[in-house]
Amino acid sequence: MQLTGVKETLLATLYGRAVDSRAKKPILGDAMAVDTVRRLDYDFRRLRMGAGAAAGVALRARQLDVWTARFLARHEDEEAAVVHLGCGLDTRIYRLDPGPGVRWYDVDFPEVIDLRRQLYPERPGHTEIPTSVTAPDWMDELPCDRPTMIVAEGLLMYLTEGDVTALLRRLMAHAPSGELAFDAFSPFAVRAARLNSVIVKTGSTLHWGTDAGGISRLSPRLEIVENVSAMDLPGIEKLPAVYRAAARVAARIPGGLRDMSRLYNCRF
Repeated sequence: MQLTGVKETLLATLYGRAVDSRAKKPILGDAMAVDTVRRLDYDFRRLRMGAGAAAGVALRARQLDVWTARFLARHEDEEAAVVHLGCGLDTRIYRLDPGPGVRWYDVDFPEVIDLRRQLYPERPGHTEIPTSVTAPDWMDELPCDRPTMIVAEGLLMYLTEGDVTALLRRLMAHAPSGELAFDAFSPFAVRAARLNSVIVKTGSTLHWGTDAGGISRLSPRLEIVENVSAMDLPGIEKLPAVYRAAARVAARIPGGLRDMSRLYNCRF
């Protein structure tokens, strides 16, 4: 397995979910992540993923799971679609186990999709699309007549502002209606990327930093329904004591640490 740069960052989130799953009181409890880490020939120790960082990964994933599950519940009488951008080795489709009427699309680079196909079982209604999310023609594979949930975890900050805008506008133009669930960094967080050990270790580069105002300007069709700081996510009290204390301090600093990473649920 050879993944470098931004592609290698997917191993950090995978490992974070695995570390969380092995905790006494896991937040996400992703048992598939533990098995996947065991099967991969990779030195995960180089990522330096401690208990606090792993809990942060699990909290973020769980919040995006919650928003996706709510969307599916609201559309259980319809044939909905889910588009998971930059899916990496995430197991969201297995965690949520959507009903037979849902069509689910996982999108990532060809080598990542190839790795997924070696690791994870096939399931009905699930399509994997091997492409860069910024490629122009892959959306032709998506249905254009279903309410659609678009999920992007740990992805958009690696794209340029122009690519993010074009990608989300194309998706919203393709689907009749739906929601977006994603995490975003602030401009300050992008400038401070050299302090992020995963970014440094993988040699990745962050580009897009924004706030709620910037997201609202992406499209006149877009409405922010809910947004939450990574410092305020439900369940943050489960962090190890030293990380809880750091999160409480950071949460009291508006416009800086508090808003470095936020999660957004939008409707279009």
